[in-house]
Amino acid sequence: MNLYLDTSALVKLYIAEEGSLLVRTALADARLVATSVVAYVEARAAFARRRRERALSSAAHRRLVQALDTDWGRYLRIETSEALIHEAALLAERHRLRGYDAIHLASALLLRSRLPEAVVFSSWDSTLQAAALREGLRRLPDRFHQR
Repeated sequence: MNLYLDTSALVKLYIAEEGSLLVRTALADARLVATSVVAYVEARAAFARRRRERALSSAAHRRLVQALDTDWGRYLRIETSEALIHEAALLAERHRLRGYDAIHLASALLLRSRLPEAVVFSSWDSTLQAAALREGLRRLPDRFHQR
C-alpha cells in the first residue's frame, strides 16, 4: 500500500491521540509513505501550539521536533510547484478546501498519477476526507461520509 499522510495524520505518529494506533499500523503496512513538504511546517506549528498551551513540556517538545527531523527523510516528500499550486487552487474552489488542505489533496492526486498501485489518503479532517473520496482516493480512516 502507498500511504499519503496529511498533517493531521502525520502528527498522530508523534503525539498519542485518537487515531494514532491506526496511523502507526498503516505506516507499518505501507510500502511507501508520502506527504507534502508543507506538512513539516504544519507539524512543527502543531507541536509549538501544544507547547504554548502547556500540553507539552519544553523537553517533550524538543523530543518531538527531533523525532520529526529524524523521520522526515524517510517520507517521500511531495514538493510544491506552480502546477501543483494551480491544481490545489482548483481543488480548493471545487471542494471548498482551506489552502494547505488543497495542497495536500493535490499532492496525493499527483502521487496517485505517478504510481501503479492505489494511494490511501489519511486525514482526520472530514471536509478534506470528503473531497478525497470525491476525487477517487481510498481513505484512512474510512469513516467520514461524503458531503
